[in-house]
Amino acid sequence: MIKEFKVVTLCGSTKFKKEFIEVQEKLTLEGYLVISVGIFGHADNKYKTVLTPEKKIMLDKQHKAKIDLADIVFIINKDGYIGESTANEIEYSMDEGKTIMYLE
Repeated sequence: MIKEFKVVTLCGSTKFKKEFIEVQEKLTLEGYLVISVGIFGHADNKYKTVLTPEKKIMLDKQHKAKIDLADIVFIINKDGYIGESTANEIEYSMDEGKTIMYLE
């Protein structure tokens, strides 16, 4: 918690860009500080060539650091979808004792 605001980190497949933005706006208006992904690698084709295996490892580490900052981890699981990276983030969040919420 930072002052009177709980911090929420969003996790999920970056192919759900629209849902990330909707949840970010909703939670922000509810008074949360929201941390999201840095890029939407699966939604924006402009990043396909930039995301080398090394960059993917770095982004995964960055996102775990974002989870470390959070009070709550919010999973964007449209249609119940949870991919491998998101499953790893859920496991990490549970190990760190974070509260986990789900879109669905």
